[in-house]
Amino acid sequence: MRHVFKLVMILCLVAGSAFAEDLRVITTTGQGAVEAAPDMATIRLGVTQEAKEAAAAMAATSEGVAAVLSRLSEAGIAPRDMQTNNISLQPVWSGRGSNSDTPAKITGFVASNTLTVRVRDLAALGGILDLVVSDGANTFNGLSFGLQEPKPVADAARAEAVRDAIDRAQQLADAAGVVLGPIQSINEHGGMPRPQMMEMAAARQMDAPVAAGELTVTASVNIVFAIAE
Repeated sequence: MRHVFKLVMILCLVAGSAFAEDLRVITTTGQGAVEAAPDMATIRLGVTQEAKEAAAAMAATSEGVAAVLSRLSEAGIAPRDMQTNNISLQPVWSGRGSNSDTPAKITGFVASNTLTVRVRDLAALGGILDLVVSDGANTFNGLSFGLQEPKPVADAARAEAVRDAIDRAQQLADAAGVVLGPIQSINEHGGMPRPQMMEMAAARQMDAPVAAGELTVTASVNIVFAIAE
């Protein structure tokens, strides 16, 4: 029994020593950010129509959407860059919330069809917005700018984040009077472009120039370094 107890104690000491060695690390988080001019815009627009009959509301909406899609195609937008993302039909009630004893009733229907459209030629963006509004689009939910090929910019942001983490770790090691050892692990946190948004107020004058500005692509990494002996 005494030998078993000694063996357990030795194992505990060995495990404790290994754990202590594992703790001899420096952990830092690095941040990277790269600015890039966008080369693509995503528009969110749609057609909404009201009629007394549901079928009539849907027909009017479909007609408007068909005109918008046709004009987008004529403007050079590829089919893969046009997508319907929502179709809805809602009743219009009258008498709701009133003090009248007359029960609420349906007096019409509102049909809506919304589209997401990617514009890859930013020089044509203002003209395209003006065209689709003229041809039936009567709802505009804003637009965002993006990159057709985000990988090179994301790679640059990631590399900057790694350099930042290494620099931070070296500063900590110097301040603590220890030698920075090799990297033990690297974990990346989610990075993404920060879109520049144009909201409903900007849709009042569609033929006005649209300023794309710049996007900021960010990256974040967590790196664990050993402390050298």
